[in-house]
Amino acid sequence: MTDPESERISAILEELHRLYPDADCALDHRNAHELLFATIMSAQTTDVNVNRVTSTLFEKYRTVKEFADADLESFQDEIRSTGFFRNKAKNVVATANMIEDEYAGQVPSTMEDLVALPGVARKTANVVLGTWFGISTGFVVDTHVKRLAFRLGLTEHTDPVKVEKDLMAVIPQKEWIFSGHAIILHGRAVCDAKKPQCAGCTLRPSCPQLGVAS
Repeated sequence: MTDPESERISAILEELHRLYPDADCALDHRNAHELLFATIMSAQTTDVNVNRVTSTLFEKYRTVKEFADADLESFQDEIRSTGFFRNKAKNVVATANMIEDEYAGQVPSTMEDLVALPGVARKTANVVLGTWFGISTGFVVDTHVKRLAFRLGLTEHTDPVKVEKDLMAVIPQKEWIFSGHAIILHGRAVCDAKKPQCAGCTLRPSCPQLGVAS
């Protein structure tokens, strides 16, 4: 017999599957290193903006070695519109060099190795591991996931590391990859930071803000 909270979480996941059956990473990529570099560049900007930049960037730099050999000043100019471009350019080029030198040009597939790369924290590592390698070692926590996890009563924390730990405890591991992407999509489409569309939200029956706890 399942408890009410488990049933509520199951209902949330079931509705997310219905709403976003094909939920996936919104960053355009053709291989592991493109996904990794795009995710590094996605900090503090939109995926749409990153995709606009990488549509030409990934045609100029096709291999990890080409990123490693990039002229830093030129690269900064090429990704300027993503914001924080100096730090992002430094991290992408340094990461490419480390992948070339220590991993024979292949993006590593473990959390430990990924977070050792410049500019790569757990969020970026989880994106690469889940989206490209299909490995569920953690939960992607961006601003949307952090906001919705709190609103849905899945965490009482705002620190991303603590939010991730809470989500991993209550959501089945087989759902981590999908639900991370689906929650992000719901955050963009419905549960906006400033003006959430609660009246039309089909997660409302399971939401402590307006549903089961109201």
